[in-house]
Amino acid sequence: MKSRYILIVFILLILPFTFSCRKGFEELNSDPNQFTKASDGSLFNGLVESLIPTGNEQFYVDNEVLYAQTQQAALTQNAWGNTAIGIEDIWGNYYGSLAEIRELERRFSEKDISTPGLNNMKAMVKIILAYKTFKVTDLFGDIPYSYAGYGFQNLEYLRPKFDLQRDIYISLLNDLKWADENIDPTDIQEPFKSFTTFDKLFAGDLTKWRKMANSLRLRHAMRMEAKEPQLAAEIIKDILDNNKPVFMGYNIVALLESACLWPAATGFTNSSVSWSFREHKNLRMGSNIWHQMSANDSMNGSGIYDPRMYIFFEGNKDNKWKPYPQIPDNLTPASGGIPYGDHRDDAANFSFKGNECLYSPFNFFIIKDENYMPIVLITGAEMHFIKAEAYFRGIGVAMDKSKADVEYMNGLNSSVEWWRMVSNSLTLPLSKLKFNDMVHIPVNLSSATVLDHFGSWNAANEDEKLKFMYTQRWIDAFRQPQQAYAEARRTFKTPREGAPIQHFRLPYPQTELTYNAANCQEAIQRQGGDFPSSKIWWIPN
Repeated sequence: MKSRYILIVFILLILPFTFSCRKGFEELNSDPNQFTKASDGSLFNGLVESLIPTGNEQFYVDNEVLYAQTQQAALTQNAWGNTAIGIEDIWGNYYGSLAEIRELERRFSEKDISTPGLNNMKAMVKIILAYKTFKVTDLFGDIPYSYAGYGFQNLEYLRPKFDLQRDIYISLLNDLKWADENIDPTDIQEPFKSFTTFDKLFAGDLTKWRKMANSLRLRHAMRMEAKEPQLAAEIIKDILDNNKPVFMGYNIVALLESACLWPAATGFTNSSVSWSFREHKNLRMGSNIWHQMSANDSMNGSGIYDPRMYIFFEGNKDNKWKPYPQIPDNLTPASGGIPYGDHRDDAANFSFKGNECLYSPFNFFIIKDENYMPIVLITGAEMHFIKAEAYFRGIGVAMDKSKADVEYMNGLNSSVEWWRMVSNSLTLPLSKLKFNDMVHIPVNLSSATVLDHFGSWNAANEDEKLKFMYTQRWIDAFRQPQQAYAEARRTFKTPREGAPIQHFRLPYPQTELTYNAANCQEAIQRQGGDFPSSKIWWIPN
């Protein structure tokens, strides 16, 4: 009885305090007794649901910390200081889902015979596990992994040890390789056929699941390249030399592939983004990203050459383009207004942003659209930029500047066109106002005008060419601040004003410090502290 009480208390402590934004997904009870009642597919459905960032994660981590650290936007005021709330959500979301993954792994292991259909199910679970685990370890460093998630099955694992981040990376990359090699798109028999009805990400399209596996391999092989150059090169070589499927932006013609959760198509309403901006209030366009998308500081927008500027941001209260200084001084006027208020979901009030809205806010459509603005996991453009870097630096493949240029241009072109495609569908949920009805991107702006400034032929030297690649990947990741944060820490060459980035990780949540104290303190000691300045494993020295 005492053991059962301890288990129940532990489960309650790790449950995330989430903002409700997931209508349309089956709600799953986290009670371990329910594992015997939930089907394999419904458990998998819960895993896909868990890819939706919670409101607290977006408010307290993305908006309060990461946009400022990546300088993709400017934080006009440090008003909250409650990062711990978002950190607890990230941690709780992951470890709550990990228990479901371990249960599925147990069920798969008990099958009498391994079939192609069963391997497909295993592969899909491994890919979700890899995506979620990479996300958490890239924010914190060492985390509980190999012994984590088994508390439902064995009380011995209620306080699991922390794995080295390097070991986690290698394990996940091996799992993704297995997934790529064992997915069989020809097998659509039971139980796989029923299982795929719960696949809200790719609707059972196994070609896309293979692309997801290899795209994650490519992303994270490049991420660890500074610390594991030989292994990273082997993975990149395997994918590029063998033409393994990854998401593509261009392949002669525009494909504009991506891995996203599309709310309307998936069956949920994503209201957490709007909530996080409306309540947070303090993000604006910063001078850093402005200077990567406009040739001058004219407030009438005459210097803007990148059409994505009109998708990411909008004018201030007077419809003027005014960035907030990335490094403000005591004379910088305060930022205010209500540009993210719900009142703007109405044609009559759309233009009213408050008299104190002195600086350009995020475009209202990308933060308010609950149905057609996707949750972005990977874009085809990102894959092109990684390939461009591999060919440019000769990582896993022979150095080939011509191929690097082609991949870079494919990445830039597909990013611009992908974001244009997304903007064409954006619709406000109440008024049904369309993006194109309210936002008019000048017809002369296109990927060609971006290339006029960021084409590789404009670079003064080889180092600047590489910085161009990092800049465009950073821009493409505008609604993926956690990925931009990783690239800023990996390269130290993403666009930046002022001192180099000195923020390298999030602190562990208080619940873990309290209830898994010994293992957590051991991890902290070997990583040099539990501070933002403590570098995680793959960051170059």
